[in-house]
Amino acid sequence: MPDLSIRIGSVTLNNPVIIGSGDHVMTPGGLAAARATGAGAVVAKSINESEAAKRQLDGSDHVLLDSRWRPLPWDFAPPADAMLFGRSGLQQTASADWIAEAAAQDREAAKTGQYVIGSIILANLDVACDLARQYQAAGIRILELNIGAPHGDEAVPGAIIQERAAGRVREITARLRAAITIPLWIKLTGQSEDVAGLAAAAREGGADAVIVMGRFMALVPDIETRAPMLGTAGAIGGPWSLALTCRWLAQARKKLGPDVPLLGTNGARDGLDVVRFLLAGARAVEMTSAVMSGGFAVARNAVAEIDAYLARTGGRVEDLIGLAADRQVGYGVQADRPGYWRDFVPPEAR
Repeated sequence: MPDLSIRIGSVTLNNPVIIGSGDHVMTPGGLAAARATGAGAVVAKSINESEAAKRQLDGSDHVLLDSRWRPLPWDFAPPADAMLFGRSGLQQTASADWIAEAAAQDREAAKTGQYVIGSIILANLDVACDLARQYQAAGIRILELNIGAPHGDEAVPGAIIQERAAGRVREITARLRAAITIPLWIKLTGQSEDVAGLAAAAREGGADAVIVMGRFMALVPDIETRAPMLGTAGAIGGPWSLALTCRWLAQARKKLGPDVPLLGTNGARDGLDVVRFLLAGARAVEMTSAVMSGGFAVARNAVAEIDAYLARTGGRVEDLIGLAADRQVGYGVQADRPGYWRDFVPPEAR
């Protein structure tokens, strides 16, 4: 049997598939269903102290779009080109109750070598540190702090904060690191000119692993109503995101070195996409939009696809990490092929 296990700092996952935080893991049933897929880990729905962020859940809305920006049915069988566009809010369950539930689910997960990971989205740093301590006291074994939530700029002030400044990322990470001793994973925004620089700042602040990267904010005009779809801007992700995320993973690996654990998210739709992330430098991959829109079988199938890939090609998951990233070379060392550009333009332009 192929070896799918993967090390992330002091943690070893059964496989590199992680079901990311979202509305699909906002209930005990959702967490249990996520664990049942066999994914290496599940990130529970995020919390913070903001009542505005909790109320925002009541105004959530989502639409699936094809590559021509046409709405698709929400039937949990999306085509390969489907993009998820939408807005959401945070867990409305009392924080103490949700922390207790996530910790109980993590205890169950430990029996099968899996993890349920606590998640906090930043609003107030002091409260985030207190929530982190509560998670640790409850027995959670890994904590994710999301400071890259795409809705940060659009949300009601004080609900969610998205950090783009390296100094703030370093400061926030250091405060959380001082508050807890369990592994701390920091999730970053992709809406930055230097995601690799933010990854370095998180590592300098004491992050055990860095997650690259959150979805993008977008506006999709509806040509029939001539208004924005959903009436607002929203977060968007799709298969096209994979190439962008992989580029930043490779850049972060180059900046931080191969020993710093990176995780990928934003663009993976199946097991072979997970492999692509691994080759770019990720040690595991959070699948969120794909699971939310396609159901929990997406994660189960991804694990099986990775297993089949390794059975065909040989080796272990550990052997894949960063292979493509480390083979990347600059434009300046490419062979000269004068006139080759003509093959890529219409005949009348040659």
